Amino acid sequence: MSEADSPRLFCFGLGYSARALATQLQAEGWKIAGTGREPQKTSMPGCAMFAFDGTAAMPDAGEALAGTTHLLSSVPPGADGDPVLKRHADDIAAIEGLRWIGYLSTTGVYGDRQGGWVDEESPREPTGQRGERRVAAEDGWRAVGERAGVPVQLFRLAGIYGPGRNALETVRRGQARRIIKPGQVFSRTHVDDIAAVLRAAIDRPDAGPAFNVCDDEAAPPEEVIAFACELLGVEPPAPIAFEDAELSPMARSFYRDNKRVSNRRIREDLGVALQWPDYRDALRALLQNG
Repeated sequence: MSEADSPRLFCFGLGYSARALATQLQAEGWKIAGTGREPQKTSMPGCAMFAFDGTAAMPDAGEALAGTTHLLSSVPPGADGDPVLKRHADDIAAIEGLRWIGYLSTTGVYGDRQGGWVDEESPREPTGQRGERRVAAEDGWRAVGERAGVPVQLFRLAGIYGPGRNALETVRRGQARRIIKPGQVFSRTHVDDIAAVLRAAIDRPDAGPAFNVCDDEAAPPEEVIAFACELLGVEPPAPIAFEDAELSPMARSFYRDNKRVSNRRIREDLGVALQWPDYRDALRALLQNG
């Protein structure tokens, strides 16, 4: 494949998850470009970086986006909506040769199911403003795709962890707490599996419009912390009742939703075999490699 024929991925928000995909594609010969709030601090070897903090349009957007065949956004919406769509929807719709758009959303769009199951056919019933903004952003990205005549795939991510960002690191920093809210479970996803799902979806743009990205086991958060402490050989922190925990409004909002998320479609429709189907093997590997 010649340089001229190489596909080009442009990432709005070349952060933790997007970078995992970009690294894999770069090894396959893809050209990579992306944005960062401070590009000089988030640069990636061989990657063209552009400044974008959401408050103003990216300078020379047409030039920056030219040649893009695949576009991914991991930029979250704010109080006034999705900043990428607000500043660059027209630019994206005008990209010549664009084949695919991916948007990293969240399982928060499903809201609270009191521990029950959701899948991609479940109605989106967010319980707070953050979830409502995500629903609006999902709809906005679908609309841009319709304008551009390009398939848009939404990836509803559970709690993200991986190297440098996991329960082991939380324990090591002395920031771990075991907050107990009976019946509460959270789903998780390893960054390696996010990259695998995105890579498979790029090859199957017609596989479906939305995918839940999570592991096989929704688990109480206090169990994950206790297991990380066991691996590190330290005493777990004393349990704290949710009612007594001093949490920020954002942290408390996470406990508002309680659900189990099905990942059947990434397996059956995308053919993805999760590398890390549960947090135990993943944390063991992170400890061994860290």
